[in-house]
Amino acid sequence: MTLTAERTAAPARLRKRPFGLARHSLALAGRSVVKTLRTPEQLLDVTLQPVIFVVIYVFLLGGAVSGNTHDYLQFLLPAILVQTVMFGGMATGVNLNTDIKKGVFDRFRSLPIARSAPLIGSVLGDLIRYLVAIVVLLGFGYALGFRIGTDPLSALGACLLTVYFAFCLSWAFVLLGVLMREPGGVQGMAFLVLFPLTFGTSMITPKGTLPGWLQAWLDVNPVNHAMDASRALMLGGPVGSSVTWTLVSGLVFLAVFAPLAVRAYRRRA
Repeated sequence: MTLTAERTAAPARLRKRPFGLARHSLALAGRSVVKTLRTPEQLLDVTLQPVIFVVIYVFLLGGAVSGNTHDYLQFLLPAILVQTVMFGGMATGVNLNTDIKKGVFDRFRSLPIARSAPLIGSVLGDLIRYLVAIVVLLGFGYALGFRIGTDPLSALGACLLTVYFAFCLSWAFVLLGVLMREPGGVQGMAFLVLFPLTFGTSMITPKGTLPGWLQAWLDVNPVNHAMDASRALMLGGPVGSSVTWTLVSGLVFLAVFAPLAVRAYRRRA
């Protein structure tokens, strides 16, 4: 076999190894985790920001909405957990865009790996951000007096459902990270998407206090259903409809945005 033929056959043998996409994606996810741990200031949006939100909402609105801060904390925290983890997913697109601008992904393209592996690795690596957000928010909530009204298994289900939903939605931010030319543009567009989704919900006030047109939006807003599911699993109440909505809408986000992100990345490559 000639030297040229050997060079051609080597990548082919690598591509035929079993579970190549999974192995490559996990390896790149490990890189993303190491990068995050070495620059912990990247975690400010999932550590300090949710604490600030809770303090502002509970002590500024608690008395007016629920009559006392403790009842409002019980109402708020399961919903703001969804918001915090979703905001953490926005950083996936920003970091991805930064790596592309720095030429890191040009190096990935020279490797015998699937083109989608860097994108999947980035999304999987940022799961640590979701876990940090959940631990910080629940720990701070317990310090203020929040208590789970169901059982630990149901509360764990709420956390896992929140991570699942944020993971699926994060592919929309991956698509923005590939399409936009600057990290600031990714962040700006992501906020335009997130604000009506997160604040057009019953997170701050009960649904019954909102005007009719806004209640109609809540009925179709998948984020509101995710917040309702989180409340039901942590505090009690019917979970079937809201959990089903969250699972189905997450699959829709994944089925739509993941292929579009991979296709956009291949075209940009």
